[in-house]
Amino acid sequence: MRHRNVRVLATLGPASDTFEMVSKLYEAGADAFRLNMSHSDHAGLARRVAMLRELEQSVQHPISILVDLQGPKLRVGDMGDEGVILENGQTFKLDLDDAPGSNSRAPLPHPEILKVAEPGHHLLLDDGKINLRVEETDGSSLTTTVVAGGKLTSRKGVNIPDAVLPIPALTTKDRSDLEAALNLDVDWIALSFVQSAQDVAETKKLARGRAAVMAKIEKPSAINDLDAILDISDGLMVARGDLGVECPVETVPGLQKRITRAARRAGKPVVVATQMLESMIQNPVPTRAEVSDVATAVFEGADAVMLSAESAAGDYPVEAVAMMNSIAESIETDPNYGQIINAQRTEPEPTGPDALSKAARTVAETLKAAAIVCYTTSGSTGMRAARERSNVPVLALTPHAPTARRLSLVWGLNCVMTEDARDLDDMVDRAGRLAFQQGMARVGDRIVIMAGVPLGTPGATNMLRVAFVADSAANHP
Repeated sequence: MRHRNVRVLATLGPASDTFEMVSKLYEAGADAFRLNMSHSDHAGLARRVAMLRELEQSVQHPISILVDLQGPKLRVGDMGDEGVILENGQTFKLDLDDAPGSNSRAPLPHPEILKVAEPGHHLLLDDGKINLRVEETDGSSLTTTVVAGGKLTSRKGVNIPDAVLPIPALTTKDRSDLEAALNLDVDWIALSFVQSAQDVAETKKLARGRAAVMAKIEKPSAINDLDAILDISDGLMVARGDLGVECPVETVPGLQKRITRAARRAGKPVVVATQMLESMIQNPVPTRAEVSDVATAVFEGADAVMLSAESAAGDYPVEAVAMMNSIAESIETDPNYGQIINAQRTEPEPTGPDALSKAARTVAETLKAAAIVCYTTSGSTGMRAARERSNVPVLALTPHAPTARRLSLVWGLNCVMTEDARDLDDMVDRAGRLAFQQGMARVGDRIVIMAGVPLGTPGATNMLRVAFVADSAANHP
């Protein structure tokens, strides 16, 4: 088992596309793996999922697989072989004509943008490097002033942060990729281009519970609808790449904290992503600023920190994962860590399961128990236990592989697959034995058990029990 609470999510790509490499990434500290459909076809997806399931069998531990859908891509058209230079203050036009662009105009094959753009709105091209302010619109073209110029080449991305676009989050490609991923029994779907809760609702309807849906927060409109998006999503991702393009970059750290804390209050996992150890794409060590960036996410109590190109296409994928693991372990042993985590803890909802989760943490910490053991069928009990951010290790026991895999992305949960307990005696014996086998408890240690009676009933968490690890735990095979 890992000796840290935050999870490491590593992206697979050309630099990590063999069983040998994913095994090394796992050994270095990767708990879960992201498959990016912007750079994969269905055959590649199936091969990587099979490879990760083989790894799961070899390490005898559940591994979470997250498939990241590409989402709509808004781009300018053909700007010729050399591209053009835009000067600050010049007038520049965008229209639907597909003729190659010049230094006075560019093709913009997205009538949806032309529909919603208004004078005063800004268009950001090439990841925000070029900034255009809309002056006039006639429904078929936009006349803009170049606020920040530069070289514009063909098919660079377009962002319009000031408007909600009448574009669904799921493209035809995304729908096909989603179905392929669900048929492969992946655990999480990351949804790009989320503008409102309705985008997430549509994806959840298509998923029908076959995978959990994580909303990527990367647009100002998603920030404005954050509460509704969080309410319907199974988790959130702070997608800082696009978020830093569409929002002023200096606001991103504050938004990251806001999103992370909202997810923590709701008891839903939150992943912090993009450029965490960016320099390790080409260097064997990160910058000090990058280390601090990862540390901030860990101090905030994020469920997972993510590597993108660092593990997918970089020169040092194993070193990047090992560094992420090392930073997380170091921060979680820092004297300030517990104080910061505790200060952000919120009161539970007035429900039986939430009250029991708080009680389990309080009892375990007061008694200095070796572990909290929670029996969870659907995963909800495990999520509630994680929401408490206890300083006592949590062992989540479930008979369902999909539940164990999804929970492997959640803060502090050590997931083990086991049969449902037959009766209360078996429940105590099994909890003690597995806590012992996982190295979380010794014979004679106290453990705190959360479960539901009748046993195996989803959502029926209603029992808390303090028990000792029996001598028989050490003798059981």
